[in-house]
Amino acid sequence: MYTRILVPLDGSATAEAVLPYAEAFAAGFKTSVELMSVIDIAAMTTHLAADKVPHLDTFIATEEKNSARYLENVAKNFSPLPTECRIVRGKPAETILETTSKDRDTLIAMATHGRSGVKRWLLGSVAEKVLRGATNPLFLVRAAAAKASPRRIINSIVVPLDGSSLAEQILPTVSYWAKGLDIEVTLIRAFEFPASAYYGSEDYLPDYDAFREEARKEAAGYLKEKEESLVREGVRTVSILTIEGPAADEIISHAQTAPRALIAMSTHGRSGVPRWILGSVTEKVVRHGDDPVLVVRGK
Repeated sequence: MYTRILVPLDGSATAEAVLPYAEAFAAGFKTSVELMSVIDIAAMTTHLAADKVPHLDTFIATEEKNSARYLENVAKNFSPLPTECRIVRGKPAETILETTSKDRDTLIAMATHGRSGVKRWLLGSVAEKVLRGATNPLFLVRAAAAKASPRRIINSIVVPLDGSSLAEQILPTVSYWAKGLDIEVTLIRAFEFPASAYYGSEDYLPDYDAFREEARKEAAGYLKEKEESLVREGVRTVSILTIEGPAADEIISHAQTAPRALIAMSTHGRSGVPRWILGSVTEKVVRHGDDPVLVVRGK
């Protein structure tokens, strides 16, 4: 499914937090890794003193040389996996998007900022732009969470489904990951009722327990069909879970209790519009969850 895994690095410990994951994915998927460093000349110029501008070419050459040496040292950790290093001039996010758009089978793997004690992700401008602009599958890991367990690997995939064809588009990817990495899958569907369901006229009061049981059975039946489909495709372990409550909250909460979980979701995309329309559930999961997230743009 993947021709390569692209790992953007800027020399920071935050960016490097994704490396153990990229190594595990490359080995499991038997694909190559490309380490990329982007030299932002415009940013360099902005912070360059006026008397240093004539020497800009020298500074750029030095930065490229240092970046190349850095990437080569990182690449040694991927041996014997096929690994390439690339130095590109441009704006980081735009360069990542342009490079990967030429090959839709490239998996982008990035680490993003996280703040200890704050239940949200600080994506930063680069990760934010890549998240909204990429047409490629994107793996994001919160740097703070990765640092807490440097050798952490993915043991399970949590797959939220809401019954829509859009959400189901993640399933072929889930099957590929589960078989390639030999990990278990949990299909989860959260359901809740609108406020009006709790009220009725004096002549009729709804049976909330009956509503809840009917909704749970319907959700479980739907997930069972998807479970059987994944098993037929060769996925070793699949389980299903129905939960009552707000979807994003329940997805995040369950993933926190799962063993080294990855949340895999398909999200909206508009043809001809170079940005992602994430939707409220995906947006909340990405921003507020602690676990890694795999986001695939739906067709």
